[in-house]
Amino acid sequence: MHRSTNRPIRTSVDKIEKFERITELGGRISPARFAQNMKRVSMKRQSLLSAASAFMLLAGSPLLAAPAKAAPNAKTVDARVRLAEEFARLAKQTDGSVGVAVQRVDGNVRTTLNAGTTFPMASTFKIAVAGTIFSRIDKGELTLDQMITVDPAIIVASDGIADQTPHPGVSLSLHNLLELMLTRSDNTATDILTAQAGGPAAVTAWLRGLGVTGQRVDADTAHIIYRALDIVPGPGTFAEQIEAAFAADPSKRERDTSGRPNKPFNDDSRDSSTPEAMLDLLLKIQSGKAVSAASTKALLAIMERCHTGEKRLKGLLPLGTVVAHKTGTLMSIANDVGLVTLPDGSKFAIAVYIKGDTKGIEVQERVIADISRAAYDYFLLVG
Repeated sequence: MHRSTNRPIRTSVDKIEKFERITELGGRISPARFAQNMKRVSMKRQSLLSAASAFMLLAGSPLLAAPAKAAPNAKTVDARVRLAEEFARLAKQTDGSVGVAVQRVDGNVRTTLNAGTTFPMASTFKIAVAGTIFSRIDKGELTLDQMITVDPAIIVASDGIADQTPHPGVSLSLHNLLELMLTRSDNTATDILTAQAGGPAAVTAWLRGLGVTGQRVDADTAHIIYRALDIVPGPGTFAEQIEAAFAADPSKRERDTSGRPNKPFNDDSRDSSTPEAMLDLLLKIQSGKAVSAASTKALLAIMERCHTGEKRLKGLLPLGTVVAHKTGTLMSIANDVGLVTLPDGSKFAIAVYIKGDTKGIEVQERVIADISRAAYDYFLLVG
Protein backbone atom coordinates (compact mmCIF):
# COMPACT_ATOMS: atom_id res chain seq x y z
CA MET A 1 0.00 0.00 0.00
CA HIS A 2 1.14 3.52 -0.73
CA ARG A 3 2.68 5.10 2.33
CA SER A 4 2.43 8.78 3.17
CA THR A 5 2.99 11.11 6.07
CA ASN A 6 -0.78 11.19 6.56
CA ARG A 7 -1.00 7.50 7.29
CA PRO A 8 -3.83 6.91 9.77
CA ILE A 9 -2.95 6.58 13.44
CA ARG A 10 -4.59 3.46 14.83
CA THR A 11 -6.20 3.27 18.23
CA SER A 12 -7.05 -0.40 18.64
CA VAL A 13 -8.33 -2.24 21.67
CA ASP A 14 -5.95 -5.00 20.66
CA LYS A 15 -3.01 -2.72 21.53
CA ILE A 16 -4.34 -1.34 24.80
CA GLU A 17 -2.47 -2.88 27.71
CA LYS A 18 -3.52 -0.72 30.62
CA PHE A 19 -5.92 2.11 31.17
CA GLU A 20 -7.86 3.47 34.09
CA ARG A 21 -11.58 2.75 34.08
CA ILE A 22 -13.90 5.67 34.80
CA THR A 23 -17.29 5.57 36.45
CA GLU A 24 -20.38 5.86 34.28
CA LEU A 25 -22.39 8.98 35.04
CA GLY A 26 -26.02 8.56 35.93
CA GLY A 27 -28.28 5.80 34.73
CA ARG A 28 -28.59 3.93 31.48
CA ILE A 29 -31.16 4.48 28.73
CA SER A 30 -32.69 1.14 27.75
CA PRO A 31 -32.60 -0.08 24.14
CA ALA A 32 -36.37 0.33 23.98
CA ARG A 33 -36.20 3.98 24.96
CA PHE A 34 -33.24 4.47 22.65
CA ALA A 35 -35.28 3.21 19.72
CA GLN A 36 -38.30 5.34 20.69
CA ASN A 37 -36.37 8.57 20.94
CA MET A 38 -33.44 8.70 18.55
CA LYS A 39 -32.53 12.23 19.62
CA ARG A 40 -31.50 11.28 23.15
CA VAL A 41 -27.97 10.36 24.06
CA SER A 42 -27.61 6.95 25.66
CA MET A 43 -26.26 7.26 29.18
CA LYS A 44 -24.59 3.97 28.42
CA ARG A 45 -22.12 5.90 26.27
CA GLN A 46 -21.26 8.54 28.88
CA SER A 47 -18.11 6.76 29.99
CA LEU A 48 -16.82 7.53 26.49
CA LEU A 49 -17.97 11.11 26.47
CA SER A 50 -16.93 12.08 29.99
CA ALA A 51 -13.32 11.39 29.08
CA ALA A 52 -13.41 14.43 26.79
CA SER A 53 -14.66 16.59 29.70
CA ALA A 54 -15.89 19.11 27.15
CA PHE A 55 -19.56 18.25 27.33
CA MET A 56 -21.94 17.94 30.25
CA LEU A 57 -24.97 15.78 29.48
CA LEU A 58 -28.05 15.62 31.64
CA ALA A 59 -30.26 12.54 31.66
CA GLY A 60 -32.63 12.79 28.72
CA SER A 61 -31.01 15.90 27.20
CA PRO A 62 -31.10 16.22 23.38
CA LEU A 63 -28.06 15.56 21.25
CA LEU A 64 -25.83 18.62 21.04
CA ALA A 65 -24.64 20.10 17.77
CA ALA A 66 -21.23 18.83 16.74
CA PRO A 67 -18.48 21.00 18.27
CA ALA A 68 -15.69 22.64 16.33
CA LYS A 69 -12.75 20.29 15.85
CA ALA A 70 -9.85 20.79 18.20
CA ALA A 71 -6.32 19.46 18.18
CA PRO A 72 -6.09 16.02 19.81
CA ASN A 73 -5.15 16.09 23.46
CA ALA A 74 -4.75 13.54 26.21
CA LYS A 75 -8.45 13.57 26.98
CA THR A 76 -9.60 13.03 23.40
CA VAL A 77 -7.04 10.26 23.02
CA ASP A 78 -8.44 8.73 26.20
CA ALA A 79 -11.94 8.98 24.72
CA ARG A 80 -10.75 7.02 21.67
CA VAL A 81 -9.32 4.36 23.97
CA ARG A 82 -12.69 4.07 25.64
CA LEU A 83 -14.46 3.91 22.29
CA ALA A 84 -12.24 0.96 21.39
CA GLU A 85 -13.11 -0.60 24.74
CA GLU A 86 -16.79 -0.08 24.00
CA PHE A 87 -16.43 -1.84 20.65
CA ALA A 88 -14.86 -4.82 22.42
CA ARG A 89 -17.61 -4.88 25.05
CA LEU A 90 -20.37 -4.76 22.44
CA ALA A 91 -18.70 -7.49 20.39
CA LYS A 92 -19.08 -9.89 23.32
CA GLN A 93 -22.84 -10.01 22.70
CA THR A 94 -22.11 -12.39 19.83
CA ASP A 95 -20.18 -15.65 20.05
CA GLY A 96 -18.59 -14.98 16.67
CA SER A 97 -15.67 -12.80 15.62
CA VAL A 98 -16.31 -9.07 15.19
CA GLY A 99 -14.16 -6.62 13.24
CA VAL A 100 -14.58 -2.85 13.29
CA ALA A 101 -12.84 0.16 11.75
CA VAL A 102 -14.07 3.77 11.96
CA GLN A 103 -12.58 7.13 10.97
CA ARG A 104 -13.76 10.65 10.22
CA VAL A 105 -13.38 11.33 6.51
CA ASP A 106 -11.60 14.61 7.30
CA GLY A 107 -9.34 13.05 9.92
CA ASN A 108 -6.42 10.65 10.07
CA VAL A 109 -7.15 8.76 13.28
CA ARG A 110 -9.06 5.51 13.25
CA THR A 111 -10.41 3.35 16.03
CA THR A 112 -10.47 -0.38 15.43
CA LEU A 113 -11.23 -3.84 16.70
CA ASN A 114 -9.72 -6.86 14.92
CA ALA A 115 -9.27 -4.56 11.92
CA GLY A 116 -6.46 -6.63 10.43
CA THR A 117 -8.44 -9.87 10.52
CA THR A 118 -9.94 -11.11 7.24
CA PHE A 119 -13.70 -11.59 7.06
CA PRO A 120 -15.86 -12.96 4.24
CA MET A 121 -17.20 -9.89 2.46
CA ALA A 122 -20.47 -11.47 1.37
CA SER A 123 -22.30 -8.74 -0.55
CA THR A 124 -20.09 -5.89 0.63
CA PHE A 125 -17.77 -6.83 -2.27
CA LYS A 126 -20.38 -5.21 -4.52
CA ILE A 127 -18.96 -1.78 -3.65
CA ALA A 128 -15.71 -2.72 -5.38
CA VAL A 129 -17.63 -4.09 -8.38
CA ALA A 130 -19.53 -0.79 -8.63
CA GLY A 131 -16.30 1.18 -8.33
CA THR A 132 -14.71 -0.80 -11.14
CA ILE A 133 -17.77 -0.25 -13.36
CA PHE A 134 -17.67 3.50 -12.71
CA SER A 135 -13.94 3.60 -13.45
CA ARG A 136 -14.65 1.99 -16.84
CA ILE A 137 -17.40 4.55 -17.42
CA ASP A 138 -14.90 7.32 -16.64
CA LYS A 139 -12.58 5.86 -19.29
CA GLY A 140 -15.36 5.78 -21.88
CA GLU A 141 -15.40 1.98 -22.00
CA LEU A 142 -18.97 1.73 -20.70
CA THR A 143 -21.97 4.06 -20.34
CA LEU A 144 -24.66 4.24 -17.67
CA ASP A 145 -27.43 4.00 -20.27
CA GLN A 146 -25.85 0.98 -21.98
CA MET A 147 -28.43 -1.83 -22.21
CA ILE A 148 -27.54 -5.36 -21.13
CA THR A 149 -29.66 -8.42 -21.87
CA VAL A 150 -30.26 -10.63 -18.84
CA ASP A 151 -29.41 -14.22 -19.75
CA PRO A 152 -31.85 -16.53 -17.88
CA ALA A 153 -29.03 -19.06 -17.51
CA ILE A 154 -27.11 -16.81 -15.11
CA ILE A 155 -29.98 -15.77 -12.84
CA VAL A 156 -29.00 -16.16 -9.18
CA ALA A 157 -31.54 -16.32 -6.37
CA SER A 158 -32.10 -12.99 -4.61
CA ASP A 159 -34.66 -10.22 -4.19
CA GLY A 160 -34.91 -8.51 -7.56
CA ILE A 161 -34.41 -9.89 -11.05
CA ALA A 162 -34.82 -13.54 -10.01
CA ASP A 163 -38.13 -12.90 -8.23
CA GLN A 164 -39.63 -10.11 -10.30
CA THR A 165 -38.68 -11.09 -13.86
CA PRO A 166 -39.04 -14.88 -14.20
CA HIS A 167 -39.55 -14.82 -17.97
CA PRO A 168 -36.94 -14.36 -20.74
CA GLY A 169 -36.67 -11.07 -22.60
CA VAL A 170 -35.29 -8.72 -19.93
CA SER A 171 -32.79 -5.97 -20.72
CA LEU A 172 -31.59 -3.41 -18.20
CA SER A 173 -29.25 -0.42 -18.35
CA LEU A 174 -25.99 -0.45 -16.43
CA HIS A 175 -27.46 2.29 -14.24
CA ASN A 176 -30.45 0.13 -13.29
CA LEU A 177 -28.20 -2.87 -12.72
CA LEU A 178 -26.07 -0.77 -10.35
CA GLU A 179 -29.22 0.36 -8.57
CA LEU A 180 -30.41 -3.22 -8.11
CA MET A 181 -26.99 -4.44 -6.98
CA LEU A 182 -26.43 -1.74 -4.37
CA THR A 183 -29.95 -1.02 -3.10
CA ARG A 184 -31.47 -4.52 -3.24
CA SER A 185 -28.24 -6.55 -3.18
CA ASP A 186 -29.48 -8.30 -6.31
CA ASN A 187 -27.17 -11.19 -7.11
CA THR A 188 -28.05 -11.51 -10.78
CA ALA A 189 -27.34 -7.82 -11.37
CA THR A 190 -24.06 -8.27 -9.50
CA ASP A 191 -22.89 -11.16 -11.63
CA ILE A 192 -23.76 -9.29 -14.83
CA LEU A 193 -21.84 -6.25 -13.58
CA THR A 194 -18.89 -8.37 -12.41
CA ALA A 195 -18.59 -9.67 -15.96
CA GLN A 196 -18.91 -6.15 -17.38
CA ALA A 197 -16.15 -5.03 -15.01
CA GLY A 198 -13.83 -7.59 -16.59
CA GLY A 199 -14.29 -10.36 -14.03
CA PRO A 200 -13.22 -10.76 -10.38
CA ALA A 201 -9.51 -10.37 -11.20
CA ALA A 202 -10.18 -6.99 -12.82
CA VAL A 203 -12.02 -5.82 -9.70
CA THR A 204 -9.09 -6.84 -7.50
CA ALA A 205 -6.70 -5.10 -9.90
CA TRP A 206 -8.77 -1.92 -9.59
CA LEU A 207 -8.47 -2.14 -5.80
CA ARG A 208 -4.71 -2.59 -6.00
CA GLY A 209 -4.49 0.39 -8.34
CA LEU A 210 -6.08 2.48 -5.60
CA GLY A 211 -3.59 1.18 -3.06
CA VAL A 212 -6.22 -0.89 -1.27
CA THR A 213 -4.70 -4.12 0.01
CA GLY A 214 -6.31 -6.58 2.39
CA GLN A 215 -9.36 -6.92 0.13
CA ARG A 216 -9.72 -9.30 -2.80
CA VAL A 217 -12.48 -10.41 -5.15
CA ASP A 218 -12.14 -13.94 -6.51
CA ALA A 219 -15.62 -14.91 -7.68
CA ASP A 220 -19.09 -13.73 -8.60
CA THR A 221 -21.98 -14.28 -6.19
CA ALA A 222 -23.04 -17.62 -7.66
CA HIS A 223 -19.61 -19.12 -7.05
CA ILE A 224 -19.31 -17.55 -3.59
CA ILE A 225 -22.58 -19.26 -2.64
CA TYR A 226 -21.42 -22.56 -4.14
CA ARG A 227 -18.27 -22.39 -2.02
CA ALA A 228 -20.18 -21.44 1.14
CA LEU A 229 -22.41 -24.50 0.68
CA ASP A 230 -19.55 -26.80 -0.38
CA ILE A 231 -21.07 -27.31 -3.82
CA VAL A 232 -18.85 -28.15 -6.77
CA PRO A 233 -20.34 -26.26 -9.74
CA GLY A 234 -21.36 -28.25 -12.77
CA PRO A 235 -23.67 -27.92 -15.77
CA GLY A 236 -27.04 -26.25 -15.45
CA THR A 237 -28.43 -23.02 -14.07
CA PHE A 238 -27.77 -21.78 -10.55
CA ALA A 239 -31.22 -22.93 -9.39
CA GLU A 240 -30.76 -26.37 -10.95
CA GLN A 241 -27.37 -26.88 -9.34
CA ILE A 242 -28.56 -25.76 -5.91
CA GLU A 243 -31.60 -28.04 -6.00
CA ALA A 244 -29.53 -30.99 -7.20
CA ALA A 245 -27.01 -30.45 -4.41
CA PHE A 246 -29.75 -30.17 -1.78
CA ALA A 247 -31.43 -33.34 -3.05
CA ALA A 248 -28.14 -35.25 -2.95
CA ASP A 249 -27.17 -33.95 0.49
CA PRO A 250 -30.02 -32.54 2.65
CA SER A 251 -27.48 -31.23 5.17
CA LYS A 252 -26.56 -28.55 2.65
CA ARG A 253 -30.14 -27.26 2.66
CA GLU A 254 -30.10 -27.27 6.46
CA ARG A 255 -26.85 -25.30 6.45
CA ASP A 256 -28.35 -22.78 4.04
CA THR A 257 -31.48 -22.19 6.13
CA SER A 258 -30.05 -22.51 9.64
CA GLY A 259 -27.23 -20.00 9.36
CA ARG A 260 -24.84 -22.53 10.87
CA PRO A 261 -21.21 -21.37 10.47
CA ASN A 262 -18.94 -22.89 7.86
CA LYS A 263 -15.55 -22.39 9.48
CA PRO A 264 -13.39 -23.27 6.46
CA PHE A 265 -15.39 -20.79 4.37
CA ASN A 266 -15.19 -18.12 7.09
CA ASP A 267 -11.42 -18.52 7.28
CA ASP A 268 -10.89 -18.64 3.50
CA SER A 269 -8.87 -15.70 2.20
CA ARG A 270 -10.82 -15.66 -1.06
CA ASP A 271 -13.46 -12.95 -1.43
CA SER A 272 -12.46 -11.47 1.90
CA SER A 273 -11.55 -8.11 3.35
CA THR A 274 -10.14 -6.75 6.53
CA PRO A 275 -12.28 -4.03 8.11
CA GLU A 276 -9.34 -1.68 7.65
CA ALA A 277 -9.13 -2.37 3.91
CA MET A 278 -12.83 -1.69 3.48
CA LEU A 279 -12.41 1.54 5.43
CA ASP A 280 -9.60 2.51 3.06
CA LEU A 281 -11.88 1.89 0.07
CA LEU A 282 -14.76 3.90 1.54
CA LEU A 283 -12.46 6.84 2.31
CA LYS A 284 -11.01 6.80 -1.20
CA ILE A 285 -14.50 6.79 -2.70
CA GLN A 286 -15.67 9.65 -0.49
CA SER A 287 -12.55 11.72 -1.19
CA GLY A 288 -12.96 11.36 -4.97
CA LYS A 289 -9.71 9.41 -5.34
CA ALA A 290 -11.42 6.25 -6.61
CA VAL A 291 -13.49 7.55 -9.53
CA SER A 292 -14.40 10.90 -11.12
CA ALA A 293 -16.44 13.52 -9.28
CA ALA A 294 -19.54 12.69 -11.33
CA SER A 295 -19.13 8.97 -10.74
CA THR A 296 -18.47 9.51 -7.03
CA LYS A 297 -21.71 11.47 -6.73
CA ALA A 298 -23.67 8.82 -8.63
CA LEU A 299 -22.19 5.93 -6.65
CA LEU A 300 -22.81 7.48 -3.23
CA ALA A 301 -26.33 8.52 -4.22
CA ILE A 302 -27.18 4.90 -5.02
CA MET A 303 -25.61 3.69 -1.77
CA GLU A 304 -27.72 6.20 0.17
CA ARG A 305 -30.82 4.51 -1.26
CA CYS A 306 -29.83 1.07 0.10
CA HIS A 307 -32.94 -0.79 1.30
CA THR A 308 -31.22 -3.67 3.08
CA GLY A 309 -29.96 -3.74 6.66
CA GLU A 310 -32.33 -1.20 8.21
CA LYS A 311 -31.48 -2.62 11.65
CA ARG A 312 -27.71 -2.51 11.18
CA LEU A 313 -25.67 0.69 10.79
CA LYS A 314 -28.86 2.78 10.60
CA GLY A 315 -30.73 0.86 13.30
CA LEU A 316 -30.12 3.15 16.29
CA LEU A 317 -29.13 6.38 14.56
CA PRO A 318 -31.35 9.47 14.70
CA LEU A 319 -34.24 9.33 12.26
CA GLY A 320 -33.26 10.82 8.91
CA THR A 321 -29.50 10.28 9.30
CA VAL A 322 -28.01 9.88 5.83
CA VAL A 323 -26.07 6.62 5.50
CA ALA A 324 -24.48 5.50 2.22
CA HIS A 325 -23.87 1.83 2.87
CA LYS A 326 -23.80 -1.77 1.69
CA THR A 327 -24.71 -4.85 3.67
CA GLY A 328 -23.53 -8.43 3.42
CA THR A 329 -25.30 -11.53 4.74
CA LEU A 330 -24.48 -15.21 4.30
CA MET A 331 -25.19 -17.95 6.84
CA SER A 332 -23.35 -16.93 10.05
CA ILE A 333 -22.04 -13.75 8.42
CA ALA A 334 -23.53 -10.27 8.90
CA ASN A 335 -21.77 -7.14 7.65
CA ASP A 336 -22.52 -3.49 7.04
CA VAL A 337 -20.11 -0.84 5.79
CA GLY A 338 -20.59 2.75 4.74
CA LEU A 339 -20.42 6.49 5.29
CA VAL A 340 -22.52 8.20 7.96
CA THR A 341 -23.37 11.91 7.81
CA LEU A 342 -23.36 13.86 11.09
CA PRO A 343 -25.69 16.83 11.78
CA ASP A 344 -23.04 19.38 10.77
CA GLY A 345 -22.57 17.69 7.38
CA SER A 346 -19.27 16.02 8.23
CA LYS A 347 -18.99 12.26 7.77
CA PHE A 348 -17.32 9.22 9.20
CA ALA A 349 -16.59 5.91 7.51
CA ILE A 350 -17.39 2.68 9.29
CA ALA A 351 -16.95 -1.02 8.53
CA VAL A 352 -18.40 -3.72 10.78
CA TYR A 353 -17.96 -7.42 10.04
CA ILE A 354 -19.23 -10.47 11.95
CA LYS A 355 -18.46 -14.11 11.20
CA GLY A 356 -18.93 -17.43 12.96
CA ASP A 357 -21.89 -16.33 15.10
CA THR A 358 -24.45 -18.93 16.22
CA LYS A 359 -26.84 -16.63 18.10
CA GLY A 360 -28.68 -15.50 14.99
CA ILE A 361 -29.27 -12.49 12.79
CA GLU A 362 -31.12 -10.43 15.41
CA VAL A 363 -28.11 -10.49 17.74
CA GLN A 364 -25.72 -9.77 14.88
CA GLU A 365 -27.75 -6.79 13.69
CA ARG A 366 -28.05 -5.39 17.21
CA VAL A 367 -24.28 -5.58 17.67
CA ILE A 368 -23.75 -3.69 14.40
CA ALA A 369 -26.35 -1.08 15.39
CA ASP A 370 -24.80 -0.62 18.85
CA ILE A 371 -21.31 -0.21 17.40
CA SER A 372 -22.57 2.28 14.83
CA ARG A 373 -24.33 4.30 17.54
CA ALA A 374 -21.25 4.30 19.76
CA ALA A 375 -19.19 5.68 16.86
CA TYR A 376 -21.87 8.26 16.02
CA ASP A 377 -22.00 9.54 19.61
CA TYR A 378 -18.23 9.73 19.76
CA PHE A 379 -17.81 11.71 16.53
CA LEU A 380 -20.77 13.94 17.34
CA LEU A 381 -19.64 14.92 20.81
CA VAL A 382 -15.90 14.35 20.85
CA GLY A 383 -14.81 14.72 17.23
